[in-house]
Amino acid sequence: MSERLKIFSGNANRELAEEICENLHVHLGEVNIGRFSDGEIRLQIMQNVRGDDVFLVQPTCPPVNDHIMELLIMVDALSRASARRITVVTPYYGYGRQDRKSEPRVPISAKLVANLITAAGADRVLAMDLHVGQIQGFFDIPVDHLYAMPVFLDYVREKHLSDVVIVSPDAGGVERARAFAKRLDADLAIIDKRRPRANVADVMNVIGDVKGRTAILLDDMVDTAGTLCKDAEALKSFGAKRIFAATSHGVLSGPAIDRLNKSPIEELMISNSIPLQGKSSPKITVLSVAPLLAETIKRIHEDQSVSQLFV
Repeated sequence: MSERLKIFSGNANRELAEEICENLHVHLGEVNIGRFSDGEIRLQIMQNVRGDDVFLVQPTCPPVNDHIMELLIMVDALSRASARRITVVTPYYGYGRQDRKSEPRVPISAKLVANLITAAGADRVLAMDLHVGQIQGFFDIPVDHLYAMPVFLDYVREKHLSDVVIVSPDAGGVERARAFAKRLDADLAIIDKRRPRANVADVMNVIGDVKGRTAILLDDMVDTAGTLCKDAEALKSFGAKRIFAATSHGVLSGPAIDRLNKSPIEELMISNSIPLQGKSSPKITVLSVAPLLAETIKRIHEDQSVSQLFV
């Protein structure tokens, strides 16, 4: 790789950044990150980046606000150090669920975060499985939107599951589920549900044939796992023989692990976009997206096509 390629990381997911560097055969950049006594973030870039093509790996995962501030301050430091281009690599985009005004007098926080990243001095964003595709339009800088689908597809194919049906948890996820089902040559089902409030969903019906079949629930993220487990119970009641789940981002907050362990889900596949931070379950399988991110970074650095990775 070119000596002009530099990769840095904050504290959000340093392991992922190190794995990306291993795939690219480069060293992770040196950053000194600390705190003032009142909690303010203090950092310094410990090497020259003048004229370099810099990639900053920082998913804005919990604690979301801390990691967003850390990201913004690092971008500002790199910009003032005269980096030629700064690409923010945020595999998990915090506040992505707040993408529209669903009720009166609520913010569009996903747009606000996009504005902050742009104002800090970022030139480009590399994200993965955004909650909704229109978040790309919230940025006034180029956005490369990746999908973890190739990683999950390879793993599912290796399991040699029979009579598979891919299940979208709601109408909004149909496009993602249809693309997955097409590549597996599998059928598609949709769960019809209502959301009376955040993190709560009532399943109304299952559209499609799941009886006696192996169902794979496909979603972009799992937070408290309440909705995911309700979906699994609905599939079980409609006659599904085996139930798996694949979600790109494993937030797994609150009672998520306990709910997962008690649910009819045999296995939950997640990517390593978010570190588990000590959370564990025999049902969880973590798949690495580092090779995918590394290849994308290489292509951006060399001005090659990124979309060809998903053809």
